[in-house]
Amino acid sequence: MNEWGPVLLPRALVSLTSVMSNPVSLSKAVISEALGSVLLPDGQTLIGSDSVRSVVACDGYATVKLRLPEGMGPKLMPPIAESARVAIVAAAGQIGGRVESLTIEFLNGHGDVVHGAKFGAGDTKKTGLETGATKSAPLTGPGHTPIVGLAGGAARAGAADGKPPVLPGVRKVIAVGAGKGGVGKSTISLNLAVGLARRGHAVGLLDGDIYGPSMPTMLGLTDLETVVHQGMLQPFYVHGIKCMTIGKLVDPEKPLIWRGPMAHGAFKQLTEQTSWGELDYLIIDLPPGTGDVSLTMAQLLPVAGAVVVCTPQRVAQDDAVRAAKMFKQLNIEVLGVVENMSYFVGDDGKVYDLFGRGGAEAMAQRLNVPFLGAVPITTSLRINCDKGNPTANFVGKDESGAQLALALEGLVTRTEDQVALADMRGGGRPVLKVS
Repeated sequence: MNEWGPVLLPRALVSLTSVMSNPVSLSKAVISEALGSVLLPDGQTLIGSDSVRSVVACDGYATVKLRLPEGMGPKLMPPIAESARVAIVAAAGQIGGRVESLTIEFLNGHGDVVHGAKFGAGDTKKTGLETGATKSAPLTGPGHTPIVGLAGGAARAGAADGKPPVLPGVRKVIAVGAGKGGVGKSTISLNLAVGLARRGHAVGLLDGDIYGPSMPTMLGLTDLETVVHQGMLQPFYVHGIKCMTIGKLVDPEKPLIWRGPMAHGAFKQLTEQTSWGELDYLIIDLPPGTGDVSLTMAQLLPVAGAVVVCTPQRVAQDDAVRAAKMFKQLNIEVLGVVENMSYFVGDDGKVYDLFGRGGAEAMAQRLNVPFLGAVPITTSLRINCDKGNPTANFVGKDESGAQLALALEGLVTRTEDQVALADMRGGGRPVLKVS
């Protein structure tokens, strides 16, 4: 007998994809045809009532999103899900296939998940599926629900002897932090990652700003689907870098009202359970401030160094000092300070010192840490970020674009240099790269 319970699932639940033994076992067409045979209490089918909002299927894994007609309450959702399950399994069986995993979600009028269930292969009695039941969870609650379909993080990271897990294949982890929000930390993280990739490095970018992820917009990820392959999140590959962000796993307009442990869990899962592969650099865009995620990162990963982002104003410097001292207290070397929004460059090339240029450089001198450079504000920078085209920041052809590109290239060069020096101070050896 099947047991049912509502499931709290992310809005953009991943399209479960895996290389299985039956590559023709499931398809969108097969599932849609099966759903056309599932009757509702009013006599209509799921297809005929326009209840099917989306179907994603690949290699025996599928996710179906349903929105029932008005008047059909939550009590009907479990039996309808069961009927859909039976129909889909039967349809797959007719073509000699096997359903490995099936997730059925019910949406309300706003597109929020109000009920769901996940079935996995294993029970060969009658249907060939077993019901995966989970405990009830309030849909408005603040907790972190682990992303469905992923493998265990510790096994993936290769933790041993109680030591913090280390990402396999990632040579250098660079954290980008700031003492306060609004200083352009994500802009610097993104352009640093793209700049390093343009120099031939294999680069990953983790959007660790759990509460305010901006990479879906700045990298143009809006229309891309999140994919899980063999129990691991597959990073997006855009503009020469690999990227993963929680912004693609939750409703983009719903705030994440999470306490520290929830943010810790989300960051840990994004870090350990993303298939980064071989990387020269993993850039981590941290949330502003000196809170839980930064501490989690320091405990979880061997960080090569941190970049602190600041604007020229005194109030921003005060908070940046706290961020720099936080990294030092966590035994993470500060690679340097970046002065973002240092000045404004008009389209005619004229420079305006809007916020008092040079304040962050003076702060870096007081802290006895390197100054990595000043990055200007330009109209093209804003346009490129809004359009999700950061590569364009490095190929500006007008006067302001040329100054921006020059500043970003200098930032990348000085960051590379500081990473190499930090590595040597830590006992590492310089690596000769022949291209």
